[in-house]
Amino acid sequence: MPASLRKVLIADDDPDILEILRYNLTQEGYEVITAKDGDEALEKARKHQPELIVLDVMMPRKTGVEVCQWLRAQTAFQKTLIIFLTAISDDLAQIKGLETGADDYLTKPLSPKVFLTRIQALFRRLPASTDERALRFNNLSIDPDRFVVEIDSQEISLAKKEFELLYLLAQKPGRVFLRQEIMNQVWGNEVIVGDRTIDVHIRKIRQKMGVDCITTVKGVGYKFEWD
Repeated sequence: MPASLRKVLIADDDPDILEILRYNLTQEGYEVITAKDGDEALEKARKHQPELIVLDVMMPRKTGVEVCQWLRAQTAFQKTLIIFLTAISDDLAQIKGLETGADDYLTKPLSPKVFLTRIQALFRRLPASTDERALRFNNLSIDPDRFVVEIDSQEISLAKKEFELLYLLAQKPGRVFLRQEIMNQVWGNEVIVGDRTIDVHIRKIRQKMGVDCITTVKGVGYKFEWD
């Protein structure tokens, strides 16, 4: 989809950063909405329904983490791309950001060129079709309505939980899902035997698909990638 059809919301309490990012995105053809605090970010997110939201972590009124948590709890924003932008660069802060459902995490100071590159990369990871629940990536198709996975039109037989795990990760290519997040969304309150349940299921998915499309991020979680 051309950049001119993409809508981006940027929320940051620094007016200079807002203007720099707004200007550079506008030059690339994006439609840009800005907000100066967390409350305004929520208001404009509800009003404009952007495809991507950039949140400063340490905003007044509501922090970026609080805004992200609220958005991810709403069905309308489950697939919205979210990037955290902050001066904090330690690993714990990054994990906290990913844990709340962010798709990427960028630290200040940040060059506009790097910022644009990361946004373009996130948009490229979106499935080819957003008009249906089926996910399509070149020669891969994942259809949750039929519980069917196909590679080069060849059907891959996955067990129910294997399929649900793959579909969860594939909805957000490149995003790191934490182990607890996967547990909550795939298994919920079901009784799970053993701490390595996720590892076993991912190993089986890799074996059956014959492609290592699920990457382990050591100490954090897993992400789906498809070339």
